[in-house]
Amino acid sequence: MRRLKMKRLDPFDGYTLNVFLDDDGEYLAHFVEMPHVSAFADTPEESLRELRIAWEGVKESYQKHGEPIPVAPARKEYSGQFNVRIDRRLHRALAMEAAKAGVSLNAIVSQKLANNESTLKLR
Repeated sequence: MRRLKMKRLDPFDGYTLNVFLDDDGEYLAHFVEMPHVSAFADTPEESLRELRIAWEGVKESYQKHGEPIPVAPARKEYSGQFNVRIDRRLHRALAMEAAKAGVSLNAIVSQKLANNESTLKLR
């Protein structure tokens, strides 16, 4: 039997959602990555329906103004490279640790980040 992969429809385009009951007793749904895109309602389900409408309106506004629609971090492609500025003392300490271990500075920093992956959700 041959299985076909079905692409799941995602009305929120990969953005992470947060829904909670606010102090006024209304449910607030919003994108974690873009908190200004939000909607209120009496139930969590209604707040998600309203958020979907709000998101469609936001996308229409971007298109109307000739601007690109923001892409959720989960949907972006990444090169695996980025530059980061750090304190020169930390830079020295990392370089010394890498030299002692016989590896590159890049390798030691990658290893340290990977050791903390439990705090990150790698996908």
